[in-house]
Amino acid sequence: MREVFHQSLEDVQTRLVEIAELVTIAIEKATTAFGTSDVELAEEVIDADSVIDERANQLDELAIEILARQQPVARDLRIVVTALRVSASLERMGDIAEHIAQLTRMRYPERAIPKGLKSTFTKMGELDVEVARVLTDLLRTQDLTLADAIRNADDDIDELHATVFEKVLSDSWRGEAAATVDATLASRYHERFADHAVSVAKKVVYLATGDWNADTEFEPLQ
Repeated sequence: MREVFHQSLEDVQTRLVEIAELVTIAIEKATTAFGTSDVELAEEVIDADSVIDERANQLDELAIEILARQQPVARDLRIVVTALRVSASLERMGDIAEHIAQLTRMRYPERAIPKGLKSTFTKMGELDVEVARVLTDLLRTQDLTLADAIRNADDDIDELHATVFEKVLSDSWRGEAAATVDATLASRYHERFADHAVSVAKKVVYLATGDWNADTEFEPLQ
C-alpha cells in the first residue's frame, strides 16, 4: 500500500510538470500571435485551453482521491494540498494565455499592439515565456534557486507593465479608445501571468521547507 501511495504522489508531481509544459506552449504561442497578428496561432491557443483545464481537473481528482483514501500527514499532506493549489494557478495561467490570444483574434487583421508599444510587449512576452519555462523546471526539480529567477523576472515585468500605463496616460498618447483598452488589458494579462508564477514558486518553497516565511521576499497572490 505504501508503494502504491508513493507512486500516486510521484504521479501528482509528473502531472503538474505536464500541465506546466502545456502552459509554456500556450504562452509562447499566445505572445507570438499577439506580436505578429497570427490569428491561426491564436486559435490554436484558444482551442488548446480546454486540454489544460481537463488536465488540471484530472489532477485535482487524483489529489482528492489520495486525501480521501490515504489520509496523508506531514510532508505527504503538504504535497497533495500544494498540488491542488498549484494546479489552480497553472489553470489560471493557461486562461491568461488564452485571453492574450483572444485579443489577437478580436483585432485581426489589425495588430492588437498599439503603435509605440511593440518593443515593450515583445519584451514582456519573452519574459513571460522564460518565467513559464523556469517554473516548469522548478516543479520538476524543486531547485529553489529557480524561484529567485522567477521573482526577478516578475520584477522586470512589473516595471514594463508600469511603463505601459505611463505611456497611455501621458499627454503624448494619441491612441484611440480601443487601442488604449487593448494596451491596458494586454499589459495586465502579461503581468498577472508572472504573478501567478510567483505564487506557484512560493508554494514550491513551502513544500520544500514547510515554512511560508522561508523566503520573506515572496508575497502571496491575492
